Amino acid sequence: MDYGITAKEKGRDVHYSVKWSPLAKADRWTINAKVPSVAGVYEIYWMDDHDHLRLFMVGVTHYGGLRTELRRLTDPELAENENTKKILEDEEIWFRYVPSNSAMIMADVLWFFKKTYFPENPGVEHSGRYEKIFMNESAPDKLIWVP
Repeated sequence: MDYGITAKEKGRDVHYSVKWSPLAKADRWTINAKVPSVAGVYEIYWMDDHDHLRLFMVGVTHYGGLRTELRRLTDPELAENENTKKILEDEEIWFRYVPSNSAMIMADVLWFFKKTYFPENPGVEHSGRYEKIFMNESAPDKLIWVP
């Protein structure tokens, strides 16, 4: 496994490097076979009718790990509402993840992504350890998604 999160601190600032797992189509067999049961950050996408990935969810998981959370979040039978269930049933679902064993790092990374994707209301707080948080992402595949 060559993916994960590294951090370089400089004074009151931090620069995170996030190396994502390969993008994979979500099905229970792929998730059970390839996703580790460790804490981490995940992104879930759905494929639209123009073959563009659209961000569906971004989050972190602690207890139960990535495998359990991705399985739960991509299963239409376990969907929390009808809109989510419809997307999971009707669309092709994709995911990627990055493991981390630090709740504070995951809080900072999730805050950065949500602040970038949803600037008006990220809905989460960072760890409070740094004045500025910077991010660099890399992935084994070229991911282009539309909001």
